[in-house]
Amino acid sequence: MQRKLLQDLLAWKSQPTRKPLLIDGARQTGKTYLLTELFSASFERTLHIDFLKHPRFIEAFAQDLSPGVVLSNLELLTGREFRMDRDLLILDEIGECPRAVTALKYFAEDAPHAYVAATGSNIGPLNSFPVGKVLEHHLRPLSFHEFLMACANPALTKAFEQRVDSPVVRGELMNALTDYYFVGGMPEAVAKWIDASQDGILTRVQAVNQVHADILAGYQRDFGKYAGKVNAQLSEAVFTQIPLQLSSVLDDSVKRFRFKDVFERKSRFSDFENAIMWLQRSRLALLNYPIEGTPRIPLVAYQKPNRLKLFLFDTGLLNHMLGSSYQQIKSQAYEYKGFIAENFVQQELAVLGIEPTHAWFDARAEIEFLLTTPLGEIVPVEVKSGVRTRARSLASYIQKYHPSQVVKLSASRGMTTQGGADQQVEERGSTRGMTRHLSLPLYDVQYLPQLLGH
Repeated sequence: MQRKLLQDLLAWKSQPTRKPLLIDGARQTGKTYLLTELFSASFERTLHIDFLKHPRFIEAFAQDLSPGVVLSNLELLTGREFRMDRDLLILDEIGECPRAVTALKYFAEDAPHAYVAATGSNIGPLNSFPVGKVLEHHLRPLSFHEFLMACANPALTKAFEQRVDSPVVRGELMNALTDYYFVGGMPEAVAKWIDASQDGILTRVQAVNQVHADILAGYQRDFGKYAGKVNAQLSEAVFTQIPLQLSSVLDDSVKRFRFKDVFERKSRFSDFENAIMWLQRSRLALLNYPIEGTPRIPLVAYQKPNRLKLFLFDTGLLNHMLGSSYQQIKSQAYEYKGFIAENFVQQELAVLGIEPTHAWFDARAEIEFLLTTPLGEIVPVEVKSGVRTRARSLASYIQKYHPSQVVKLSASRGMTTQGGADQQVEERGSTRGMTRHLSLPLYDVQYLPQLLGH
């Protein structure tokens, strides 16, 4: 199972000196597999320390945290020799040993030639963190691109990467996208889906459903273990409410998160703020801030903390929590597909490092996402899940603010191709100049930055 982040890790290894590497992300997103199976193949030897599975390794960090002492302790505990200048040290689930997190600072300062890589599922909420002393990456569930690669269909993957535009390719990629909506990007769920590809669809669906159920049960245990006594119940309540509130909208834009009735005798943002931030730092929730009125750069300066949308970090888990069937998701008549498409776009933007995201709204219209270009332009992005793609909100935004370019993501391409077969572009004039209209299929989200000039 290929992960695109591997290229960044190989670039890190090739540097003459380096900070320790930290792979952060929600539990079960494949952090350990990335390091122990993919990245470790580029080293002669690897020393893998798993603090969650073997808590006794915490003893190695009990006193002196200088790299030489720590490595001597690990050699004694494992009975294995470690060569700092050639071998890879993996500190798995490092959040279970806070002093090991602190030790990363001393590896950065005293042993910059060492190859030290750590993983953590609960790093974000830690009170103490060596800021500036680690190179941090966030590993998300498999993106749609990685899902295609895992499904071992090289012809379709190549067509996606080359952005081939034909009815056959669009049909096959949309079919794969709706599979992705159901399976999601959790590596174990994807593996089950692929392993059962020769079985009947019912067997494949049941296998994926079981994986989703097990993952969610594990997260429920984590709430009590890591969120703290005060936030555990609130964090679980918010996490459970995200799918319910998303699904309350049919084919309209996702609405702001409502705090009323989420938890007994709690109804204000201030009651849930810590729980929401814990979910965000644990990579379980994705945040989107709607901007009211004229959008300006920087968007973050105009967001209001108590006015936000919440998305789940994986569409497969989202649909499982709602009890959505595979048949419903594959059906174009599925009434809830609008919010699934929006959640998918949010996920793909997070993979690109665009997090949190922003939206725009006024009394009668709402744009799902606002992106910015390197030149400081704000580009509205409207999401349409079906083949009916009339974009009233986008038209309202254009009339008000006359942007230089706009984007519509949908399950259909309805504009006349100009300037190349790989995208649908149309320019429309107004009293304030020309607006470039870019119409793309939903699965092309990962290409937005390069198409907008990044």
